[in-house]
Amino acid sequence: MATLGNISLQVAFFLAIAGFFVAIYARKQSREDLMEAANRIVIGIGILITVGVIALLRELMISNFQIEYVAQYTSRNTPWNYKITALWAGQDGSLLFWNWILSIYAVVAVVQNRKRNLNLLPYAIATILVVQLFFLILNNFIANPFQPVPPGFTIPDGQGLNPQLQNPGMMIHPPMLYLGYIGFTIPFAFAMSAMLTGKLDNLWITSTRRWTLFAWLCLGIGITLGGKWAYVELGWGGYWAWDPVENASFMPWLTGTAFLHSVIIQEKKNMLRVWNMVLIMLTFFLSIFGTFLTRSGVISSVHSFTASAIGPFFSGFLVIIILASVTLLIWRMDVLKTRNQLESLTSRESSFLLNNLIFIAICFSVLWGTMFPLVSEAVRGAKITVGPPFFNQVNVPIGLLLLLLTGVGPLLAWRRTSFESFKRNFMIPIVLALIAAPVFWFAGVQSLYPFVSAVLIVFVGSSIIQEFWKGMTARHRMTGENHFRALVNMTLKNKSRFGGYIVHLAIVFYFIGFTGSAFNVEVEKTLQPGEEMQAGMFSFVYSNHQQLNRPNHVAQIVELEVLKEGKPYGKLYPEKRMYFRSNQPNTEVDIIQTWREDLYATLAGVSGDNNAATIRIFVNPLVQWIWIGGAILAFGTIIAMLPTKPRTIAEKSK
Repeated sequence: MATLGNISLQVAFFLAIAGFFVAIYARKQSREDLMEAANRIVIGIGILITVGVIALLRELMISNFQIEYVAQYTSRNTPWNYKITALWAGQDGSLLFWNWILSIYAVVAVVQNRKRNLNLLPYAIATILVVQLFFLILNNFIANPFQPVPPGFTIPDGQGLNPQLQNPGMMIHPPMLYLGYIGFTIPFAFAMSAMLTGKLDNLWITSTRRWTLFAWLCLGIGITLGGKWAYVELGWGGYWAWDPVENASFMPWLTGTAFLHSVIIQEKKNMLRVWNMVLIMLTFFLSIFGTFLTRSGVISSVHSFTASAIGPFFSGFLVIIILASVTLLIWRMDVLKTRNQLESLTSRESSFLLNNLIFIAICFSVLWGTMFPLVSEAVRGAKITVGPPFFNQVNVPIGLLLLLLTGVGPLLAWRRTSFESFKRNFMIPIVLALIAAPVFWFAGVQSLYPFVSAVLIVFVGSSIIQEFWKGMTARHRMTGENHFRALVNMTLKNKSRFGGYIVHLAIVFYFIGFTGSAFNVEVEKTLQPGEEMQAGMFSFVYSNHQQLNRPNHVAQIVELEVLKEGKPYGKLYPEKRMYFRSNQPNTEVDIIQTWREDLYATLAGVSGDNNAATIRIFVNPLVQWIWIGGAILAFGTIIAMLPTKPRTIAEKSK
């Protein structure tokens, strides 16, 4: 199977080269037969890479330790589900997984467009195959997952999977990130094709809207799941630390969000065509750049792979992307430019443009903070790391402005918003925010940013809910449907608009969770059995200790009885594990989760004959609202992605 996997990747490599030239020649000669051949080559590459993935999965499942990758990331006692996650746990396997997802995307794009977009498809295929070829070069010549162990070596058992990766979230989080990163390849490919062919109308945007939404959704959910994984697995009590690899996934999500807003202006007003090209190029570049950051070893991160020689190849590919994109953009600049301009600052398009600038500002600040250690090393000869205080100081006020626009932007009118319209749309949200302000202040929310955030949450949340209420009641009066049916039918009638409102509501939920982090409580103490510690209004009594031997680790477990104002509230069982094969310790947290706060316990260790335990407690308010926000984000995006029923002639005439 290893030989079969190797051969399949080698054949896919040569097919990618052939497919690139066939697609270009088919476009130049307008040959439908050659175009069909290019389509079949893409499908063939997808089949071959799938064979490679199946071959590696089989070697992982049977524990064939004569393959270096299998020996490094599995062991005989690694559970079967984590043997599957080992496919993307290491560099070589993750690059194959990257390649496989891209091949599936390419096949779907070909099947979807083989009878339409015939002018754009050839160059789009050629662009996709260039990206495919780069990763096939890596898998065949630099990071081959089927590399055998040196001759004469026999490995009785493997090293096993990193304990931090033996978490159910790791079965979902990395694939979602990959689906997001790689998904932006398709709109980028069609954008490149539009510039190569000169077909610079809105066709490339409308043809890839759902691709962009799907990639953006997957990346957003992947980021949220990554925060959840860090929260429950790393044991530091938080979900976001502005880690370089976290930032690497956040940056293309930011530019992708800006792109999704900006293309609306292009479709409505035929504006920002150059800007939209720049945004999709930047989003794709940052997706590849994020993949580079996790694998190059240039930036230290708890999430990154080990340093390797793969960095220069990624650097070269990034340079190629920049040169090709900028060259095409300059070539087509005169055609892309339009004379349409903004007519008023109090318009929806002005709000969207400001929204774009804010997203880019956040992205730039994150990029600067992430790359500053490299800049400082080049200039001063020593790496100076930029920590969370820098990112928070810069991005929190910008993020609050973005939250404000989340509620204001969609309610403004195109071209110009009259005073009457402004008053009608914003009077109730403003009144509610003004009422909420003193309530929050006297409730103890008196720090500047949390206070502003809380007031804006009321304003933005009420403005979005008001839009649903107005639309629902209008439809109820018009059709006689009950309110629930009117709400559902109204949403499905205008999926893009109300799906976007739901996504904006999800952002409100995220900010509720972010605001709660300003009131976190952290306490650490060493306790003897029977002793207790206090954190906020909660008491934690160390009542019991036990040691358990499990298939691939031994666990020290303490039992904590939780009291709230002297009354029983629940129990926590934090663990400290030692994994056999890797000989690595790992902290397993335990959490009592409610909509108000999380009680979060970690065990640093148990020592001495009396089983003294060092315990760390966090009381984290409102964290659950972040995960709820992720679910609402997914729901709203799926609504927006649903196909729209074509309007009849009678409907168009109304």
